[in-house]
Amino acid sequence: MMQSSFPLLSLAIWCPIVFGVFILACGRDDNPAMVRGLSLIGAIVSFLVTLPLIQHFDNAAHGMQFVEKMAWIARFNIFYSLGIDGLSLWFIPLTAFITVIVIIAGWEVIEKKVSQYMGAFLILSGVMIGVFCALDGLLFYVFFEATLIPMFIIIGVWGGTNRVYAAVKFFLYTFLGSLLMLVAIIYLYFKSGGSFDILAWHKLPIPLSAQILIFLSFLLAFAVKVPMWPVHTWLPDAHVEAPTGGSVVLAAIMLKLGGYGFLRFSLPITPDASHYLSGFVITLSLIAVIYIGLVALVQADMKKLVAYSSIAHMGFVTLGFFMFNDMSVQGGVVQMISHGFVSGAMFLCIGVLYDRMHSRQIVDYGGVVNTMPKFAAFFVLFSLANAGLPATSGFVGEFMVILGAVKFNFWIGMLAATALILGAAYSLWLVKRVIFGAVGNAHVAQLLDLNKREFFMLGLLAIAVIAMGVYPAPFTDAMQISVTDLLKHVALSKAN
Repeated sequence: MMQSSFPLLSLAIWCPIVFGVFILACGRDDNPAMVRGLSLIGAIVSFLVTLPLIQHFDNAAHGMQFVEKMAWIARFNIFYSLGIDGLSLWFIPLTAFITVIVIIAGWEVIEKKVSQYMGAFLILSGVMIGVFCALDGLLFYVFFEATLIPMFIIIGVWGGTNRVYAAVKFFLYTFLGSLLMLVAIIYLYFKSGGSFDILAWHKLPIPLSAQILIFLSFLLAFAVKVPMWPVHTWLPDAHVEAPTGGSVVLAAIMLKLGGYGFLRFSLPITPDASHYLSGFVITLSLIAVIYIGLVALVQADMKKLVAYSSIAHMGFVTLGFFMFNDMSVQGGVVQMISHGFVSGAMFLCIGVLYDRMHSRQIVDYGGVVNTMPKFAAFFVLFSLANAGLPATSGFVGEFMVILGAVKFNFWIGMLAATALILGAAYSLWLVKRVIFGAVGNAHVAQLLDLNKREFFMLGLLAIAVIAMGVYPAPFTDAMQISVTDLLKHVALSKAN
């Protein structure tokens, strides 16, 4: 482990939280311009402090880097312990970047309780970064659960007409899913002789029967978060009712907390159970990829369509993780990062239309390209990325997972590849009905194209999607050593 001389990870976690608390304390509804300006400064500074992590990360090093450790609750051997490796590196700047986009997206749209809205997103950003950095089991759990509070408030206060129902459903599903994880964490604490050190848990000799129970405990917590079929029903409701910024963060970052949990907990702590139950997880993942893809095809609400497509894409992630080869696991991580850009962009595009028409129903649109050509170009690009078009980020992860799947089992690879067909079907059919054709009605005829603020935020995401699609090496190079070490550990445990 490489000890950090400067607390970069603490800075990445606490910078947005401090800004968020300050904005909540000082922000006044009679001066929203000041609140927006402070929020944007806070988000940009919080993003900039994550960049040294990329600059100073050593791709060739094994183990954790930028490690920070200090006693938190010494009596119970609980530490404020942070560190990252190639599996977690890119999620930290991604979280901070998406927060900048969300602050810009809510600039003119949010008119009431502006300080609470901006503050909630900044605090949420810091807490989510904490999840990706935590090396202490209890610290991880605290950050993991703390993400629920700001998102619950964001959906419940600024959401649609059914927002309270969606917020409560979101909270109950994700909170109840995590309770068993807490039981597993406490078991591991006593099993390890009173330590919450996650890396020490990786080396514990645990019998298969106990591993299976621990694996299932983690599976429920992370499966709800991803979300995997059949515990996915909270997500479409949450997306439909959430404000645009809430949908963006939910899809781009919060779903990744579950995927990351599999890599940090399930695979290394319960490697034998992971092999033993891999067929079960692969089956659930294939159902998500194929069945949920078909469900996306029949949606009449644009947000619901993209929400279901998120479940299908995250099915690719869990599929990749449980085939235990370099290509598939790397593909799963790349898919998570790419999905952060693409799904965030899709929800922003839907938000742009909703701000003008106050409708998410596909039938209310048609021929948008005639009145909003700049917007149409972005929408088509992001839809093609959502479908996995080569030279976009959406292609890289899915292609790697399919390659890994074919290496693992040809028929699983064959079934996984159907996702590309389904993805193209629901994405392109959405484009056809919303963007192309004759102008659908008088409301569409009066639409105004993107303003400078909207063009800027969609432009940033377009650059990210294309750059990652054309040159994914920075992402794959950073995770190569960590993925290889993880798979060696999982394979070695199986052999023993």
